[in-house]
Amino acid sequence: MTATVGVVVFPGTNCEHDVVEAVEALGGSARLLWHGSAALGDVDAVVLPGGFAHGDYLRPGALARFSPVMDGVRDFAAAGGPVVGICNGFQVLTEAGLLPGALQRNRGLAFICATVGVKVASPGSVLTAGLEVGRTLRLPINHFEGSYACDAGTLARLRAEERVVLRYEEDPNGSVDRIAGVANDEGNVVGIMPHPERAYRGLLGSPDGAVLLANLLRAGRLLARR
Repeated sequence: MTATVGVVVFPGTNCEHDVVEAVEALGGSARLLWHGSAALGDVDAVVLPGGFAHGDYLRPGALARFSPVMDGVRDFAAAGGPVVGICNGFQVLTEAGLLPGALQRNRGLAFICATVGVKVASPGSVLTAGLEVGRTLRLPINHFEGSYACDAGTLARLRAEERVVLRYEEDPNGSVDRIAGVANDEGNVVGIMPHPERAYRGLLGSPDGAVLLANLLRAGRLLARR
């Protein structure tokens, strides 16, 4: 059974076709979902890709959270559907209240485009299920507002509930606790700053993104069988 991944397109999104290409190369199918429609259709997983939704006006994700498609995403997530936000998509998920915390400007106010090491911090999400804790993945990052921030109480809960899914080996942007990705309580909604869709074949030096996207497709197939 092939999982169908819906890839949301906001005005300003620029990584949607990268996600489609990676998903299809890994054996899934993909469908673009326009932000102006709340209907997701018959999809088994949803990805909010990178870019600059609505030009990042006000702040990244602040306008995208009000797009009709987010009503569909909320309902899909509430029903247990796998939802992943990558970079700008992570920012949208935090603004929409589907994930805790916020993404703020990088330390030093510098735009970062680099391949970095991240460690698997928890297997309790649709992206990291079955992966060994401590495993290092080499993944690209490409952001100006990727520094993860949250209050002390939220950080304590994330740690206690093992909801930090990825941590930077060396913090590139000032994120609290070197956090590169977090999940919701159930592990079906995940936000990460690195771009696995740019590292699934090794063309940019690493194929490590494939293991994360393959897990997403597996979660989608499991949902389809329900």
